Amino acid sequence: MITGGPGAGKTTVLRALAERGYHHVPDSARMIIQKRKASGLSPRPSPDQFGRDILRMDIDGYRATSITDAPVFFDRGIVDALGMLDQQDAISLADTEAYMKAFPYHEMVFVMPPWQDIYTNDAERDQTFSESVQVYESVKQWYAQ
Repeated sequence: MITGGPGAGKTTVLRALAERGYHHVPDSARMIIQKRKASGLSPRPSPDQFGRDILRMDIDGYRATSITDAPVFFDRGIVDALGMLDQQDAISLADTEAYMKAFPYHEMVFVMPPWQDIYTNDAERDQTFSESVQVYESVKQWYAQ
């Protein structure tokens, strides 16, 4: 698992790992935003719907990795989606625990800190650097639990 706030370099690291032959699951949020924009919709639905959409895609990505015994790196994952839903009070503790039990990850998680020198906005990343720092702080709490 490679996680952290927006613009921390996660996708760049995962691309480098892919070039070296490692399997990876891309960031669901970015794919959802791209698809919505291509359909003429706003980049994101409501925060709780966005969290549910990400969770659904992350579960699909997790399940797709069951066909290999090789290491797989995730660009964020189910824990991130559950944390988003928890922040919106859109998921119960019992449901969160059930998801965590059903979809375990390796205990080693790489949480990439905010890095202002490389932070840029792009077509999908519209958050400010300050918002990226807030996401990073939340992510650290989610994975510490």
